[in-house]
Amino acid sequence: MRFIGSKKNIVGKIEEVLDKHLDGSEKTFLDLFAGSNAVGNFFSKRYKIISNDIMYFSYVIARGSLAQKGSLKFHKLKELEISDPFKYFNSINVNNCKADFVTLEYSPAGPAKRMYFTEENAKRIDFCRNTIENWKKEKLINDNEYFYLLASLLNAIPYVSNTTGTYGAFLKKWDKRAFKPLTLEAPFIYNYFNNEAYNCDSLNLISQLDKNDICYIDTPYNTRQYPSNYHVLEMIAKWNKPELKGVTGQPNLDQEKSDFAVKRKAFKSMEKLISQIKAKHVIISYSSDGIIQEKDFIKLIKKYAKPYTFEEYKFNYRKYKSKIYNDKKVSEILFYFQPQQEPKVNKEEIPHLKKNINVVNSQGYIKSPLNYVGGKYKLLSQILPLFPKQISTFIDLFSGGANIGINVNADKIIFNDINTKINEFFRYLQKNDIDDILMQINKYISQYELSKTNEKGFKKFRAVYNENPNPIMLYTLVSYSFNYQFRFNNNMKFNNPFGRNRSHFSKRMENNLIKFTNKLHQTNAEFVDYYFNKLNFDNLDHKSFVYADPPYLITTGSYNDGNRGFVNWTETQEKQLYDLLDNLSKNKIRFALSNVLEHKGMKNELLIQWSQKYNVHHLNYSYSNSSHNTTHLGSDEVLITNY
Repeated sequence: MRFIGSKKNIVGKIEEVLDKHLDGSEKTFLDLFAGSNAVGNFFSKRYKIISNDIMYFSYVIARGSLAQKGSLKFHKLKELEISDPFKYFNSINVNNCKADFVTLEYSPAGPAKRMYFTEENAKRIDFCRNTIENWKKEKLINDNEYFYLLASLLNAIPYVSNTTGTYGAFLKKWDKRAFKPLTLEAPFIYNYFNNEAYNCDSLNLISQLDKNDICYIDTPYNTRQYPSNYHVLEMIAKWNKPELKGVTGQPNLDQEKSDFAVKRKAFKSMEKLISQIKAKHVIISYSSDGIIQEKDFIKLIKKYAKPYTFEEYKFNYRKYKSKIYNDKKVSEILFYFQPQQEPKVNKEEIPHLKKNINVVNSQGYIKSPLNYVGGKYKLLSQILPLFPKQISTFIDLFSGGANIGINVNADKIIFNDINTKINEFFRYLQKNDIDDILMQINKYISQYELSKTNEKGFKKFRAVYNENPNPIMLYTLVSYSFNYQFRFNNNMKFNNPFGRNRSHFSKRMENNLIKFTNKLHQTNAEFVDYYFNKLNFDNLDHKSFVYADPPYLITTGSYNDGNRGFVNWTETQEKQLYDLLDNLSKNKIRFALSNVLEHKGMKNELLIQWSQKYNVHHLNYSYSNSSHNTTHLGSDEVLITNY
């Protein structure tokens, strides 16, 4: 199984580190975050494996092979003349299979037309999953046989999935593997020493288990959450048929996020875990790009390790497996130590960590990956509470960097902006897996040696982009340009200068990109490129809502000066917008308009007069990085609503 962070390729290194310290009496091996069970399978011939994972599909795979026990004779099935259940499943005629949850939600045959599986394979999955469940209910198979068959199905699905390996999103074009027929095979049984499998929170399990000889820990490294990346397999394993939302069809996973993958919680969770370990030997896998800094992790381990037992091993490891691979090295880290005899719980944090926690506002808003002039991220906490509570279709009329729309709760969101370059970038994010996107960015950074100081490399990259542009090249280019801004000449050639000693693709930008893309994949969103009054509003109903954040008439933002390949914003456009909003109001469509009544001694008299017939909400103006705002003295930022 293709699995994020699988240690299949480094199990030899883990064994090499362990063997230096073993005395031959070790019998048990606790794999606390088992994932694909690659590590447990590898060590199963030497030790009794205790496999655990919070993801149910991972537990099913472990229970079906690594911890398989008892009879697998399928006696009652044979009485029904099903001598081999695998041959039975593989020989079914898909035309006779009924469409159930997988077909309706994860294939083009359903109303959402999602492309995780072809209709044929989706029907096969539905048939197999329903049959396995029915056989269990009718007591035609026992628990061991049930998990064995279910593990076989889960192992088979990745070979026909139209994804990049994870299920955060599906591919928009069919991969050739998706056309292979779903084929179930009998799982290999790794149970040599009466292995056990658990589906528990690791912190709860470690507090209840007796001492183990070897404890292996492989927590998530970064902020990517496993539930959202494997929601399809998890649903098929549980067969709970939850309500799905958005383009990618994800259920509500808010309660299933791992604290180990949340930056502000990871250190505390790791300390709580390490402080409770009862084992002779502990080995931890981590990475040089993990959210806990390496020096802090070392200090934490030494706090709970016997003196002089801590060891660290680092080696280069290919983070992304692809035909296109960046040369940026990511070091895999193995920490080895022996816990103190009497584990002690200490809830104190390392002092300097408190200063480095990436604080997220309490509302948990998603930030655009773009540093777009006039972006409203810092005003979200003031603007969004003024929006209607129930929205069917939300139109972000001048969406720009998409800070507003990505944070709105609506059945459908339409992002509209005349800047096609920006929308091309967002459409690319919508259609591609975040790991592939990050791989491309790092490839460009490595290929052109982009940095805060290499202006020559930046200019070479800019010239290559202008000859053959693509959205991820543009985003990477912007990451190293002055003030992170999108600037084009009238021939639509990117002409923003180098951002010397300031601009670079930082960890913060990467995190913003990951969070934004993941949210986008869960959102029913469309990006369109119309001039604002050419957009079709005919399909809106009374629960629809239109938000307008146009260029401001009395400011000097670079996007409305008419010199960047786009239309200048003058009184003509201002009056056209007022007419459009008035018509929406006559048709009982709700709207909100962001603007400024006054800025640096200038007043927008047109706006002041027009706004008198609507509600004007005055906001606390607090931008720090907008070119139309050098100081906010005398600026009156407002939200004007017709409700």
